[in-house]
Amino acid sequence: MNFRGKNGSAPATPVAGPSVAPGGRLLDVEDLHVEFRTRDGVAKVLNGVSYHLDAGETLAVLGESGSGKSVTAQTVMGILDVPPGAITGGQIRFKGQDMLTMTEEQRRLIRGDGIAMVFQDALSALNPVFTVGFQIAEQFRVRRGMSRKDSTARAIELLDQVKIPNPARRVKEYPHQFSGGMRQRVMIAMSLALDPEVLIADEPTTALDVTVQAQIMDLLKEIQRERQMGMILITHDLGVVADVADRIAVMYAGRIVEQAEVHDLYANPCHPYTIALLESIPRVDLKGQKLVSISGLPPNLINTPGGCAFHPRCRMARDECLTRTPPLLELAPGRLSACLFAEKLHHSEEVVSGG
Repeated sequence: MNFRGKNGSAPATPVAGPSVAPGGRLLDVEDLHVEFRTRDGVAKVLNGVSYHLDAGETLAVLGESGSGKSVTAQTVMGILDVPPGAITGGQIRFKGQDMLTMTEEQRRLIRGDGIAMVFQDALSALNPVFTVGFQIAEQFRVRRGMSRKDSTARAIELLDQVKIPNPARRVKEYPHQFSGGMRQRVMIAMSLALDPEVLIADEPTTALDVTVQAQIMDLLKEIQRERQMGMILITHDLGVVADVADRIAVMYAGRIVEQAEVHDLYANPCHPYTIALLESIPRVDLKGQKLVSISGLPPNLINTPGGCAFHPRCRMARDECLTRTPPLLELAPGRLSACLFAEKLHHSEEVVSGG
């Protein structure tokens, strides 16, 4: 990983935005549209995605693979592959500044200092030929002008903060010498190095066993609360976010289809897709019973079905769902749903049980 400018010199200090009070708005994604141009046609990957993040808040972004969760995060970070990707509309404001109108140099300076990301595949994200200590310390040497000795000392401190045993010894080791869970802790340490105000964690527990998953989620929750960062947690698993998230945004086929505070969403989901996701979570009180699954597959984004994109898989679908695209309605403060029957779902359980 190389943060130096084109001349090899250290970059300038990042453009400072206005300070944000605890609970103040850090990030606004508004009506974001992204498409991928392929040989088979144009895939409309994001279709008007909007969400926000406040200081000290954790927003979980949920959905199956291909729903657009990671593409949204990559677009926010400014690391979307262009081409084949193309941003065709929308705004991304960090502390009030529109990042899509910034120069690449300005956006690059925000990465790490303002917004950082934990990638889901730590083994691929880490450079195998450098020690983990070198990779963490490089940020301090390049961005902060620190000496090799001081930057290594900070790397050791960060490894200790993410609860890696014997950090003074392990700082000299290579990624392959760490287990999957420990590599993920290294990635978290790297992302925290420059004290970002927003942390994006993209499927941080992928391919980890259940015990290690719980440890990583507890670590992220602890660090987020200590530092009062805003955190976006991207996952496909509703089961891992109940004790971590403040709000949940559910994505399907490149759209936000439901958004609510975490307890409201679990207690009263107002979109058939969210209901189906909740029903597919294994439950202790239903031990021995067959798991419920969502029939069918997510739509082909090159040829998305008309009307509601979820209608081919929805047990509540009616004729009008095939032709009418449901708007994202505000059912109550903080409660949003994109379903033609959203208001009925919000006030009654009959529609759910009768589907």
